[in-house]
Amino acid sequence: MTRHRPRKIPKDPYRVRPGRRVRLAGFDPAAKEGDKDDPAVALAMRRDLVALASLQELLYAARTHAVLVVLQGIDTAGKDGTIRHVFSGVNPQGCRVATFGVPSPEEAAHDFLWRVHRETPACGQIVIFNRSHYESVLVERVHRFVPKSVWSERYGQINAFESMLSAEGTVILKFFLNLSRAQQKKRLEEREQDPDKRWKANPDDWQERKRWGAYRSAFEEMLSKTSTDDAPWHVIPSDHKWYRNLAIASVIARRLETFRGAWKRAIRERGKAEQKKARTR
Repeated sequence: MTRHRPRKIPKDPYRVRPGRRVRLAGFDPAAKEGDKDDPAVALAMRRDLVALASLQELLYAARTHAVLVVLQGIDTAGKDGTIRHVFSGVNPQGCRVATFGVPSPEEAAHDFLWRVHRETPACGQIVIFNRSHYESVLVERVHRFVPKSVWSERYGQINAFESMLSAEGTVILKFFLNLSRAQQKKRLEEREQDPDKRWKANPDDWQERKRWGAYRSAFEEMLSKTSTDDAPWHVIPSDHKWYRNLAIASVIARRLETFRGAWKRAIRERGKAEQKKARTR
């Protein structure tokens, strides 16, 4: 099957330009456009969700590309909420979530990308990484599970891995959910006070919060060294949950829209090939 090239990639205000040195102080986590109750905002969100559902159907039928969505952010930044809202309209048959926790003994016995590669999407699929291979330059760095000589080499290894995936037809979209320290504190307290959210409360979250500065430095280096043309990072304002969802849905829908024509052509080619097979039987 021929892999058609997409149209020109649209510009977006959240994308980290390759080679840019990122300082998160320059990104406002409370930024937003419009208001949650604005009918125009609801219309834009509905439009993007409808477009995403339509594009997923084409992706699934064309089988020329795969889509990998990576979500990273500090605790309470909203990875789960993003998945629930942004992907609420897609067909579960062609979309799944992969979550990466503490490595199992078997996973720890392999290279750090081994367990990740097994979860990447096949052609026609969307896979969402709730946390990802980037934990190996975040948690492992902050907690000093591995020395700097090890984690500092991983940026280049990750770039090479993602470049290979892209060359094989995987569209990679990476989102850093940029949350303020004040908003994180508020959300952690809400978890403890709200009976319906208390099950999420974890004392370790407060311990991790003490490492805020170390995580910020790790996030900045991650964004600076691994935002590439093949796999760009997007820094998404995440203090307002509704705007976080709107921004991410917009980026995904606009990026995949560049493939609509190519996927339609691929589907027609598949149809002709199947028709030809049927006639020769």
